[in-house]
Amino acid sequence: MCNTLEIPHLEARLEPSRDPGHLFSVNMHPETSQLTRAYLDLLKLLKWTRFCVIYGDQSDLLLLQDIIQAPLQNDVEITVRQAKRGTMRETLKEIDKKGIRKILAHLNVDDTYMLLKSALQVGMIDPSHHYIFTNLDLETINLDDFKHNAANVTGFRLISREDPRVQDILHQMETYQVYSGSKILNSTHPRIIKTETALMYDAVYVLAHAVQQVDASTRLRLVNLSCEGDQAWAFGSSLYNYLNLVEMEGLTGRITFDRGRRYEFRLDVLQLKDTGLKKVGEWNPTDGLNFTSRQDMITSSSVFSNKTLIVTSLLEPPYVMVRKSEFPLIGNEQYEGFCIELLESISKIVGFKYKIELVPDGKYGALDKDGMWNGMVLQLLEKKADLAVTSLTINYVREQVIDFTKPFMNLGISILFKRPREESPGLFSFLNPLAIEIWIYVIAAYFVVSLIMFVLARFSPYEWYNPHPCNPDNGVMENIFTLSNSFWFAVGTLMQQGSDINPRAVSTRIVGGIWWFFTLIIISSYTANLAAFLTVERMVSPIESAEDLSKQTKIAYGTIQGGSTMTFFRDSRIPTYQRMWAFMENHEPSVFVKTSHEGIERVKKGNYAFLMESTMIDYTIQRKCGKFGKCEKQARH
Repeated sequence: MCNTLEIPHLEARLEPSRDPGHLFSVNMHPETSQLTRAYLDLLKLLKWTRFCVIYGDQSDLLLLQDIIQAPLQNDVEITVRQAKRGTMRETLKEIDKKGIRKILAHLNVDDTYMLLKSALQVGMIDPSHHYIFTNLDLETINLDDFKHNAANVTGFRLISREDPRVQDILHQMETYQVYSGSKILNSTHPRIIKTETALMYDAVYVLAHAVQQVDASTRLRLVNLSCEGDQAWAFGSSLYNYLNLVEMEGLTGRITFDRGRRYEFRLDVLQLKDTGLKKVGEWNPTDGLNFTSRQDMITSSSVFSNKTLIVTSLLEPPYVMVRKSEFPLIGNEQYEGFCIELLESISKIVGFKYKIELVPDGKYGALDKDGMWNGMVLQLLEKKADLAVTSLTINYVREQVIDFTKPFMNLGISILFKRPREESPGLFSFLNPLAIEIWIYVIAAYFVVSLIMFVLARFSPYEWYNPHPCNPDNGVMENIFTLSNSFWFAVGTLMQQGSDINPRAVSTRIVGGIWWFFTLIIISSYTANLAAFLTVERMVSPIESAEDLSKQTKIAYGTIQGGSTMTFFRDSRIPTYQRMWAFMENHEPSVFVKTSHEGIERVKKGNYAFLMESTMIDYTIQRKCGKFGKCEKQARH
């Protein structure tokens, strides 16, 4: 309508980039294309290669098209998500689950605060996460709940608070509030002017400058125009031209126009610090980004930045070990291991230096009987150390006094003990398939059967025969089952060989048949198991679970003195673990050890089971079991 009637139209809002040749409009707000350049310059400086773009509604998504489609780098991965008030936390959880730690958000003021609050609730406000907000009114949000969490929050503003004109307006606003009796809601929060308010303020002065110039050259006359007519305002073109010629300093900085579009403006880059949002740099269309503290933008904003932290730890392979070297080492170079490498990587990301100091008492940290802490936990509580980096187990009691990072390893309590040594086959290994009682019973049965055969053969007339069949009148009768033959008959049958001696009477045949059946079963079982006993190791573990340990007293068992495993058994209310704790506490000599190495050495000596974390047992089995024989790990508890 203004274009048709040639009436200059001043607006002060963010609009998608458009061709000014077809509009009779002058926009006080910087164009989307110019703001996009500022955001892209910051993304390139921070070297974001994987981040998420969050928008509010469809119009916000249109304004972000230049960023989404911009050729940042070949390996840049951009995820786009819409954030609604009802599903904001679910959206953030989805982003965090994907491992995305960088977020560019284009939201209104209320939704921006809601996003930060939701991120705080789901644990995404920390030095590892970085947020860039495109809303130019970030200063209007109360960020007191987030600035103490070492949050990485970056934003922009169009209003320079250091400008004397801005300070004068703010002073007038405060004076008016006091004079009129208006209640200042939060006196601790800095006085601010919203971007829209400042743009409207500047728009009035821009129009006043242009009208003054038009009126000075040609007497400006006002007329009534109809939307239904064809008449245009005669002074509209002149006023539009003079609006484009205005050059002035306003609350939003330098104001100049090119065909209705504002250029030569300046944006302040803000970073959230402990004291609130602070200016760390500037951006303008000509020079791009210029930082007063470039390190603040390159490294993550953190309370640890550029500080040297005291890190407490203790020697525990493979987490922390003494580095082997031909030359003497000092400082942090003395140590190596998984936790040392992890600490080095974290320090590079967060931007701090560190000094490693071993805990004096060599303990992880546990409550003693007097309710006092020891070990590394005590070092942290007394502020003798800033961080503890080691294989420190996360449990409920420790979480009451110190903070933990996310666990880098999940584990349980397992049992490490030495297996009985395998003995090589001996001279009498052939006896192993049957128990000693069975052998005694077989020998006894052999003698009994032999004697019974001898006695029955003597009483039965059918076992007596004429040794000279050709002489029927021979009065001498013989019995083949003499005492020696009876024993030989039983031996031959037992050895599955047989003999020429066979019973004739029914009674002796019944006894012989029973003996044959008995020897068939015994010899078949023996031959079936003999090869297996000579070639296959049969190791029956004396310990299969914590229940087995608690029911015996021959094998001693213990834990690290002052460790989380000892605390677990001491505070447990499960009967099995209570019995185990009573055994460990009252056993002499003491079953507790100072270090894992000492516990492993006791296991190597035998007759001792060591209770420790499963991952450490896995490491020990892989590295050391070959040196002192086979060892065994039982299930977690």
